[in-house]
Amino acid sequence: MRIKSFLILTITLFTIWVILNGKLTPEVLLTGGLVAIVVSLLFCRTCEVFTEIRLTPKAVLYSVLYVFVFMRELVKSNLDVAGRVVSPKLPINPGFVEVKTKLHSKIGRMILANSITLTPGTLTVEINDDRLFIHWIDVQGGNIEKDTEMIVQTFEKYLEVIYG
Repeated sequence: MRIKSFLILTITLFTIWVILNGKLTPEVLLTGGLVAIVVSLLFCRTCEVFTEIRLTPKAVLYSVLYVFVFMRELVKSNLDVAGRVVSPKLPINPGFVEVKTKLHSKIGRMILANSITLTPGTLTVEINDDRLFIHWIDVQGGNIEKDTEMIVQTFEKYLEVIYG
C-alpha cells in the first residue's frame, strides 16, 4: 500500500463526509475519520490512482483554481448550447475532432477527458496515448492545433501543474 495514496484517499473521504453532514460535532468527525480510514485500508492496497498527484503548495492552489475554471467553462458551454437550442439560426456543425494533450499522467488525462465530457457540446469518445477524440457540437478549427487550443488548453494548463 502506498502511504501517499492512503493519505489522500482518507483526507478526500473525510472531507466529503464532513461536507455531506454539514456539522462539525465530535461524533460526526470521529465517525467520518474512522470510516475514511477503514475504507482507505480496504481499498488502497493496490491503489495507484493518487500516486501521480503532486502535493506542492502550487499544485494545491491550482487544484482550487481548476474548480473555478471548470465552473466558468461549464457555464459558458451551457449558455452556448442553450443558445443553439433556442435560436435555430446559430450554426451546428457536429463532428469528431482529434486533439493532442501535453499531460503525461494517466489520471491527468482522465480528468481532462471527463472535464471535456462534462461541458455541454463536447464528448470525449476515446483516449489514445496523447490524443483525445472528441465529438463536438460545432467543429470550427479544422486542424489538430486549432482544435486543441479551443477545447483542451483551458483545462490543460492547470492539470499540468497538478498532475504533470
